[in-house]
Parts: sequence; C-alpha cells; structure tokens
Amino acid sequence: MITHDRPLGKLNIFSLKGVQMRTFHITWLMFFVCFFGWFGLAPLMPSIREEMHLTKNQVGTLVIVSVSTTILARLLIGQLCDKWGPRRTAIRLLLLGSLPVCLVGLARDYTSFLLFRGAIGIIGASFVITQFHTSLMFAPGIKGRANAITGGWGNLGGGVTNMVMPLIFAAIVGMGYTRPEAWRYAMILPAVMMWIVAWLYYRYTKDTPEGNYPPRHKTGGKHRTDWSVLRDWRLWALTLAYAMCFGMEITFDNVAALHFVDTFGLTQSAAGFWAGAFGAMNLFARALGGVASDKAGARSGMKGKGRLLGGMLLLEGTGLILFAHAGTLVTAVILMLSFALFLKMANGATYGIVPFIREENMGLVSGIVGAGGNCGGMLFGFLFRSESISYAQAFTCIGMIILAVSLIILLTRFGKAPQTGLDRSVAVLALAAESPAARGDLLLKDTVPVDETALEHKG
Repeated sequence: MITHDRPLGKLNIFSLKGVQMRTFHITWLMFFVCFFGWFGLAPLMPSIREEMHLTKNQVGTLVIVSVSTTILARLLIGQLCDKWGPRRTAIRLLLLGSLPVCLVGLARDYTSFLLFRGAIGIIGASFVITQFHTSLMFAPGIKGRANAITGGWGNLGGGVTNMVMPLIFAAIVGMGYTRPEAWRYAMILPAVMMWIVAWLYYRYTKDTPEGNYPPRHKTGGKHRTDWSVLRDWRLWALTLAYAMCFGMEITFDNVAALHFVDTFGLTQSAAGFWAGAFGAMNLFARALGGVASDKAGARSGMKGKGRLLGGMLLLEGTGLILFAHAGTLVTAVILMLSFALFLKMANGATYGIVPFIREENMGLVSGIVGAGGNCGGMLFGFLFRSESISYAQAFTCIGMIILAVSLIILLTRFGKAPQTGLDRSVAVLALAAESPAARGDLLLKDTVPVDETALEHKG
C-alpha cells in the first residue's frame, strides 16, 4: 500500500497529490527555468555577435565558458545535496544564480560578457538537484522513468528558450527599443522565473517523503563523502557516456541557431525556431529512454540497461554524422530530429543506471556523471572555436567520437557481483513476501535473471 511517508512505487504525472508528486513537478520546473536562463542568450547570439563584433574564436570561447563553469558547480552541488538536502540547495542556487542572469545586460564588451556568461553557467548544476531529489521520492523500479521525465522536461527549457527569446526580443524592439537594449531587457524574464520557483520550492517541497534533512549541528552528525566510489569503473563509463549525449546536447543548444543562420541563411527568429525543435524533443524523448531503461532492467537487469545505453549512443553518433552532411534545410531538420531522439533517450538511459551505482553516495555520483556531460560540452566547444574547422566538420568529428564511446559502453558490465542462484532465490522470496515490487527492485541491482522456478515453488 502506498503511503505519503515513503517513496512512491507508481508515477502519475497528472497528479499533485502528496509531497512526492509536488516535488516531482516543482523540481523539473526548477531545472526548466534554470535551463531557460542558462541558454537564454544562445538564440540571441546573432544580434550580440553583431553588436560586440565577436569573432568565431570569441563565440567558441563563450560556448566553452558557458558550460565549463557548470562542471565544478555540479561536483559541488552533488555534495551539498548529500549534506544540506536538495531543498535548501535548490533554493540557494536559484537565488544566487538569478543574479548574473538578471545583470548580464550590464556587459558592454567581450570581456565583461564572458565573465557574466561564465557566472550564469553555475545554474546548470540544477540538473543534479533534480535527479537527486527525484531519486529520493520514488521506488527503485521506477527511478529510471521518473528521473528521465524530470530531466527531460527540465531540458525542454533549452528548446523553449530558443523559440521564445527571439520573440521576446522582437517584441521589445517593436516597443521602440534598440536591438542592443532588447537582448539585455529580455534576460530579466528568466531571472524573475527563477525567483518564483525558489518560493515554490520553499513552500511546497520536502527533502524526502519523511521530511526535511535535520540541521547537522542539532544531530551532531557529520557528512562524510565516500571517495572510494572514484575507483568504480562503472562511474567513469557513465560519465563518459553522459559527455557524449548531454555534452552534445548543450553544445548543439549553443551553436544550432548560428549554424542555421550561417549554413542555410535563415533569420534569427527562424533559426531559433528550428534550434528550439531540437530541444522540444525533450518533451518525450528523454522520458522514453528512462521507461525503456526500466523495462530493460526488469527483463535483463543492469546488463540490459547497459546495452540499451550503448545502442542509443551508437544511433546518436550515426545520425549526427549524417546531419553534418545534410545539403538542404529539410534534410537537416529531419536528420536533426532523428539524432536528437537517440541523444535524449541516451540521457534518460544514463540516469536510469546512475541511482544504482552507489546508493549511499547518490549525490556525489549524480554530480560526477552530470559534470561529465559538461566536460563533453566544454571539449566539443573547442572544435567550434577553431577558424580552420567548419561547423559541419566539427559535427562529423563529434559523431565519430560518440561511435567509439558507444562501443566502450557496450563492453562495460554495470551490474554488481552476482549472487549464487540459491542465495538470490531466497532473497527474492523474502522480499516478495513483503512487497510485490521488491522482486523487480532486486533485479535492477544484479546482472543475472531471478530464478523463476523458486518463485513458482514458494511455500
């Protein structure tokens, strides 16, 4: 029987009943507005580039800085979630991160704009909070899909901002303001959205279904980070995988509008629309990856989850290479949506595995893997910074790297050391007597199937 003081075993996305579902919706909304603010400048870069007379090298550096500061932020936020709890961590990040978002309009040259762009990058760490908080609210058997939906709907902010910010920009210009003034005033909107969500997080969420994390000075407890997790190869394999999928996603969010303007001669608004279509795939694609991961885990354990992730990366890399060589806008859009589907499913499949690596240090694991995504985005950014490499050549190079990593993932064993058949049968029988969902939860933690014969002879 489901109660309100324990993780939910069923996900009803149309419900706001209970702290678990309220937290589910508020935490993806938190990531959404942060993603909106994080990439709010990307679709406006054609105008910003023109005003500040930016070179391709400088634009590439801005791409690198916008994602590189998030690396350290995600590592820190993961540990703060373990120490403070996700609720307090989220509120503080929203309030602190809103400052550079709101004040970036004060930038008047390349150097000051670069500093603001780097400061804005810290709000990308909100993803770690979303995945951490969601994992605390739902049972193991549905963590994959719950994490994928909150992550996907949050990532949707990148698509919406590409579509909406050019329209806001145009509306401000229509009110009589100049183009340099318009992009500055437009960035006030995401800051206001962050303030509103900070209040919602404070008012309507808790750290866990049981309640909030107790203050450390009252309990006398000390937070300890188990650094032994760094010796676990599975952690680094997932970090590498996330660098290939999420790293490519934030890279594409940053350069897509410029690519469509320079390659196909689109206007800023039209380029923003098609770049937004890429992000809009998060409405369902990442969730699809999480659902597929849960089903693969129920059928084949962690081995099935790993194979799914490797397969998605293989298809992503292939689609990206084909996109790079598209000769027409129609072909480019079709191929973009195709590789976007597999990329975002790979995002969901990655975090369908993450909660089962080291459950006692989930914040640290989530932070490291999440930082890996930004490491990928930072390294990919160097390709778009070079004057001697075209965007198409950069996309091709990245696609080949993704193909290589997909083979590594397919060869990695993500499961823990398997128990003997007898030990596992006894464990399953004991758990099944307590909870119908326990059998599926145990399957997710091992690599070999449950002995169904033992279940049939129960009693």
